[in-house]
Amino acid sequence: MHLIQMEAKMQVIQNPTKILQRCLGFALLYFISLLPLSSCQSFDYGEALSKSLLYFESQRSGHLPYRQRVTWRHHSALTDGLDQGVDLVGGYYDAGDNVKFGLPMAFTITMLSWSVIEYGDEIAFAGEYHHALEAIKWGTDYFIKAHTHPNVLWAQVGDGDSDHYCWQRPEDMTTSRQAFKVDEENPGSDVAGETAAALAAASVVFRKTNPRYSHLLLRHAKQLFEFGDKYRGKYDASIAAAKLHYPSVSGYKDELLWAALWLYRATHKEDYYLNYALENAQDFGGITWAVKEFSWDIKYAGVQIIASMLINEEKPKEHNNILEQYRSKAEYYLCACLNKNNGSNAEHTPGGLLFIRQWNNMQYVSAATLLLTIYSDHLLASNQNLRCDHGEVDPEEVFAFAKSQIDYILGDNPMAMSYLVGYGLRYPQRVHHRGASIESYRRNKGFIGCIQGYDYWFGQKGPNPNVIIGALVGGPDRMDEFMDERANYMQTEACTYNTATLVGVLAKLHSLEGEERKTSIPSSF
Repeated sequence: MHLIQMEAKMQVIQNPTKILQRCLGFALLYFISLLPLSSCQSFDYGEALSKSLLYFESQRSGHLPYRQRVTWRHHSALTDGLDQGVDLVGGYYDAGDNVKFGLPMAFTITMLSWSVIEYGDEIAFAGEYHHALEAIKWGTDYFIKAHTHPNVLWAQVGDGDSDHYCWQRPEDMTTSRQAFKVDEENPGSDVAGETAAALAAASVVFRKTNPRYSHLLLRHAKQLFEFGDKYRGKYDASIAAAKLHYPSVSGYKDELLWAALWLYRATHKEDYYLNYALENAQDFGGITWAVKEFSWDIKYAGVQIIASMLINEEKPKEHNNILEQYRSKAEYYLCACLNKNNGSNAEHTPGGLLFIRQWNNMQYVSAATLLLTIYSDHLLASNQNLRCDHGEVDPEEVFAFAKSQIDYILGDNPMAMSYLVGYGLRYPQRVHHRGASIESYRRNKGFIGCIQGYDYWFGQKGPNPNVIIGALVGGPDRMDEFMDERANYMQTEACTYNTATLVGVLAKLHSLEGEERKTSIPSSF
């Protein structure tokens, strides 16, 4: 309004009609400035964040707390570990089945913890800090139970084969709840290493709010790392029941490097853990593996990014040569995502989505957004650019690509569909998920048998009776096409680690959105 008054004073000879036209013109320009550009959509990242964290309550196993917000779930698997004489009640089901797989569960908690470490203020700004810590603690409480001896970790409860034979709510399970462990005679360095990383990262999260719990987590993390390093071997060689569902393709060396770097951070930078990552950089593949994916199995990109962010820190300066080699491989991954390597890049769909593989591709997309966002912040803080074969890329461009992937997930895609369930007007209705696809225990407390679930619920054409809010499904194929069918598990099944890597990025986007709103409101003076 004051701009218009100034214009009027400067041009007093204009007639009232022209002054009115000028007023309307400024008003129109201001209104247009508040609208999103025609080439993109506007998203409520705060809502997406809240729903993402709500999803973890849908995946809870065990005795649910009184403050449980997902009310279509109920207590389940209350005798886990009983046959083996241990208490393994709790933790998370990994996806649409009722098995507790230790390796992906641990990765989920590492990613949630990393998100809180990097973007805790932004998560708090959105009012979700308490929910984020609850999601982490539900996992870490379980890991403490599962680590019954310094050299024993219970790494799985339930059998994937028998579980997949049935379509049952977790509240009705009749399938095997056999528990499987790794120990000195049956090693599992990968699952021990990832669990150590999860507990170390979580110990950083709880350091201020719950220091005693933080110390307990760190003690378990140190023991698990020592166990995994001393008794080396792949966990799927010791637990055959895991091999068909979560095989350790990359082996265990990436997890040991990963755990060492998280322990370096959690222990206030004890030299032992940094030296471990440096001395084993070559032999363990840290500076030799050039990858285009980051996942529950392959941690090298995460290892390389964390190591590269240590360059020029006071303590490890003398090790900058090895850290620079880590950085080179980190840049390879990031540049591959951005399509800026010579020859070898990650595939993109016509609609612009990263595409790694057909089965549950969104896990790789969401993981990439977190690494890209964290590294873009590092570049900005250190006044650097990303070095790619096609030239340097500034931090803003790196983050812009991460945002484009989030926006695709939320609906800016050729299908005009949100792949985050419960967000937006159009999202998957037939998620491949036992509990969500069967009438809830609250509405029907009658027993639903193993085959009964398949006969009556699995084949129904209609939407699931329960909306599994915040679940990130596997997503579209390489041509951006998606079939919303319950049997189409490659595209419609969601996993905890899909959503876990969204949390920090959504929090940052929501925070930036809030800052933009503040700056877009005109001053009254």
